Amino acid sequence: MELFTTSLRHFHCDHDKRFVGNTSLLMFPIYGMAAAMAPIHKILCKQNVLVRGFIYMMLIFATEYTTGWLLRKFDMCPWDYSDADLNVDGLIRLDYGPWWFLAGLLFEHCVCDNKKQE
Repeated sequence: MELFTTSLRHFHCDHDKRFVGNTSLLMFPIYGMAAAMAPIHKILCKQNVLVRGFIYMMLIFATEYTTGWLLRKFDMCPWDYSDADLNVDGLIRLDYGPWWFLAGLLFEHCVCDNKKQE
């Protein structure tokens, strides 16, 4: 998803028709933490989609903030949102909330629904 969105941003802002996206290898273990949603989903499965999406969004914000804070301690944080209007310490963007809400539900579908087939 990150490669997709960064390539669209480069296309839109820089008029780069090559659709080149970028990420950091440090992001793979961070994104891999989405696998922790399976046990969380078992707890939340009786909740409606709005409650689940909100909780996932908050967990993603917490993960992004915490990992960013730790990586920043070692001068390794690959993102800096300091120039964005709705940033918190340059580590998270509150305007990404709706996207994280949807991403959480997508991750739930990918990670948890596959477990039902096993």
